[in-house]
Amino acid sequence: MYEFASAVFLVGLATRSNYTKDNVVVRFAIRIFLAFVAIGILVLASCSDKQRPVVHLQGQTMGTTYNVKYLLAENEQEAIDAEKLQQQIDARLVEVNKMMSTYDPTSELSRFNQYRYTDNFAVSPDTLLVVNEALRLAKLSGGVLDVTVGPLVNLWGFGPTKRPEKVPTESDINEVRDYVGYNKLTTTPTGLKKSHPMLYVDLSTIAKGFGVDEVAEILEQQGIQDYLVEIGGEMRVRGERGDGSEWLIAIEKPVTTERTVQKVVSIGENAVATSGDYRNYYEENGVRYSHLIDPTTGSPISHNLVSVTVIHPSSMTADGLATAFNVMGWEQAIAVAEQEKLMVFLIRRTADGFDEYASPEFDKLVTVHN
Repeated sequence: MYEFASAVFLVGLATRSNYTKDNVVVRFAIRIFLAFVAIGILVLASCSDKQRPVVHLQGQTMGTTYNVKYLLAENEQEAIDAEKLQQQIDARLVEVNKMMSTYDPTSELSRFNQYRYTDNFAVSPDTLLVVNEALRLAKLSGGVLDVTVGPLVNLWGFGPTKRPEKVPTESDINEVRDYVGYNKLTTTPTGLKKSHPMLYVDLSTIAKGFGVDEVAEILEQQGIQDYLVEIGGEMRVRGERGDGSEWLIAIEKPVTTERTVQKVVSIGENAVATSGDYRNYYEENGVRYSHLIDPTTGSPISHNLVSVTVIHPSSMTADGLATAFNVMGWEQAIAVAEQEKLMVFLIRRTADGFDEYASPEFDKLVTVHN
């Protein structure tokens, strides 16, 4: 029996001004659909005669769904009120949305995007923490993880606007690139600054992971040692399942015709994030255009790396790195994974099928079960 915790790979980055109420409803429905059918990470269930009680909480956040499963020892069954715990989780996720959502025009991030000046814009410590991590990963990745790339995503037809009537010209791309670039975004001890008034920041490649980490922190504050937290496919686990076995994660084979498992792993007390480009794309005149935009060129990626899985103690960091490696391509991703000693598993498309790569740290610290 399988439980699905699907990964939503790349969220289309979009400017708020393009949204209507209908668009928001449609995009929300699409995200919920993707959370169940997009590639992902499958949590494999096992059976045993001795089961500890498992509590399952679920809800909606960040335009997608969340799932929390945790185990109770026999003497803990009355100690933790599941309803109150979920209220605490929901309240924290609402706070995260009020800080970092691009769909809420009153959020901190939306107000910063609407701000047309280059002086300091005060934000909360949490928003500052996430932006600082995004900028760190941007530098680590050579600029391919760029939280300002949203206008280019829109230009290529992967935002809330419809597919473009024609492929953008070099002139179109350069015009947008004037106000795109992580180096145009800086932080101060109290806020954010933009060097171009039109700069637009979207933290969707990293904020879901931050949300996962925050929920995990709430569970640990309650003394819960065995849990799984998942938001929109980004996942963090600790401890064991109710039958005493490890949490088993299945990495899906990157094909669109069926849902099959490429690799089954246990990851210890870590987070896991998967990114891929084999479902979200369009074709025109025989050319395939991926939804993954390389900010260093302003155009969709065109390499053969189709799936990236990153395992890291921080879900926020795993979330961002998975996207970064997928934009980089096979060779650069391997070089950075080995240089930074990261747990990374790659799949690329070949003429004969697929090739796999597991980084030395992945082989050392991750247990493969197939």
